[in-house]
Amino acid sequence: MAKLKDKRREKISVATEIDRLEERRERCQNNLERADFRRRKEKLSDKERQELEDEISIINERVQKLDKELQTLRGENRKNMLLSVALLVVSAIFYYIFFYSEEDS
Repeated sequence: MAKLKDKRREKISVATEIDRLEERRERCQNNLERADFRRRKEKLSDKERQELEDEISIINERVQKLDKELQTLRGENRKNMLLSVALLVVSAIFYYIFFYSEEDS
């Protein structure tokens, strides 16, 4: 099952993966805000308050993990962009050499 999931992820572009992780991070951030609002506004027993604190810490861990993954993917995306620009420049140079050097001869 894990291998199938990895194969599907290989077919997804870096930009699509970044978008997917940003959406997940946004949902976690919304859940965190709701839990924090509930902690501040509602009268909770000690047990409920502790459960809510645990939930908040778990959500914070998820957000941090997603931030790390996003940072890695953005770095990879930057590398891909630089590689694309380099290939474009090399192609333009070869094009110029091939077509304009024939006119000089």
